[in-house]
Amino acid sequence: MSDNILISLVIPLLGAILIALSNKRQNLRECITLVTAVCLLIFNIRLLSHILNGDRPEFFLLEIFPNAGLSLQIEPLGMLFALIASSLWVVNSIYSIGYMRANAEKNQTRFYVCFALAIASTMGIAFAGNLITLFLFYEILTLCTYPLVTHHGTAQSKAGGRIYLGILIGTSIGFLLFAIAWTWHITGDVDFSKNGIFSEEQFQGLIPLVLLALYIFGIGKAALMPFHFWLPAAMVAPTPVSALLHAVAVVKAGVFSVVKIIVYIFGISNLASIDGTQWLMILAGFTILSASVVALRSDNLKRRLAYSTISQLSYVVMAASLFAPIAIVGAALHILAHAVSKITLFFAAGAIYTASGKTKVSELDGIGKKMPITMAAFTVGALSLIGIPPAIGFISKWYILSGAISSGHMFAVIVIIISTILNAAYFLPIIYAAFFKDAKQNEANHGEAPVSIMIAITMTALLTLVLFFFPDIALNLGNQLAGISER
Repeated sequence: MSDNILISLVIPLLGAILIALSNKRQNLRECITLVTAVCLLIFNIRLLSHILNGDRPEFFLLEIFPNAGLSLQIEPLGMLFALIASSLWVVNSIYSIGYMRANAEKNQTRFYVCFALAIASTMGIAFAGNLITLFLFYEILTLCTYPLVTHHGTAQSKAGGRIYLGILIGTSIGFLLFAIAWTWHITGDVDFSKNGIFSEEQFQGLIPLVLLALYIFGIGKAALMPFHFWLPAAMVAPTPVSALLHAVAVVKAGVFSVVKIIVYIFGISNLASIDGTQWLMILAGFTILSASVVALRSDNLKRRLAYSTISQLSYVVMAASLFAPIAIVGAALHILAHAVSKITLFFAAGAIYTASGKTKVSELDGIGKKMPITMAAFTVGALSLIGIPPAIGFISKWYILSGAISSGHMFAVIVIIISTILNAAYFLPIIYAAFFKDAKQNEANHGEAPVSIMIAITMTALLTLVLFFFPDIALNLGNQLAGISER
């Protein structure tokens, strides 16, 4: 079974090659994309049963330094991340077919190739067995998504791409790589391990606090302030790319890496036992509230959603910073909840643009009467991120709130309450205007977006609801991650 881990990387890589060979044969290219995405999902589902049963398959690739090389291992958090990415790749591919065709986007072959490569690198991140492997695939993900960010080739998209590449490469080389090298120097080890890799003697003084800061700021994809500017800058990309950045791979790779390093490199019990770690919770809380305020004031719909993402990602970081098992479960669940909810919102934004050309919140009066399915899906995604049942976002926020209360961190409790109000303040007016206000006079008539777009939106909206009623698999993986219920 260990050898089979490689198959999760090989499937999207092979898909990328076949897509490139299909060149401009549109139907064949899209068929290859869909078949590849479905094959990857099926394979990851087959792996799931082994992880739920407590197996932790490993595969060693090669040694670079003593006790440091390239290796793969599947653990609960990585399995959850791989399932999120592979399942949403299927839906995003369906969406992309309709969006790219309807908007007559150029360079579609390059788009699908880079998307497949991004998924391959995401599988590498999800199944990384140590810090070096994580870093390698983290960097590959940045590089293969850069052409997607600059897809339109305009001056604005190139400027956004420079910000994207500059911040993500700058933070990873300047902070993350240094932290990994320092960790190896101190411990002689970089493998992810239950309860962390530091001994009690090594976990003394300021070293763990400095290392924690290097890791947190080195993982720019988590979009913690002040290294968050790349995310709104990247909104110049087509909507399927925005969905990739916000829901499927890039930002999820960021918060996934933060949680994995806290759990498997530092160890939550180790971090809970020392003073001075509260800065991470405060920084995450500040990012949550500040980004929510910016979202509230943003009229551009994708910009509002981008700052909402920055805010929601920091829920995951704040949950991890509580160093409480139940909060770690909440962090894992919120990675899932945000993925399905936010991809629904971006799908809706893209559908609105495709059908009507509208990009601003102030233009959406009455649009729910013309695009009822789209705005119903938008409503589901929004209510989930606010934390209103029956949507998966309610469950993840409940666990995070429970972790904050049980660990006595009232700051986190207050942040959750205030941010929930802000979430409602920037989402509910959109829903109200869409369904209860009249469209402006002399507005062009239009209906829903193309059928493949509508299929994708409906699938993710339904998934957001279904996961509320059937969260067992995600909870099982989250509990195993936190050591609450290991088999």
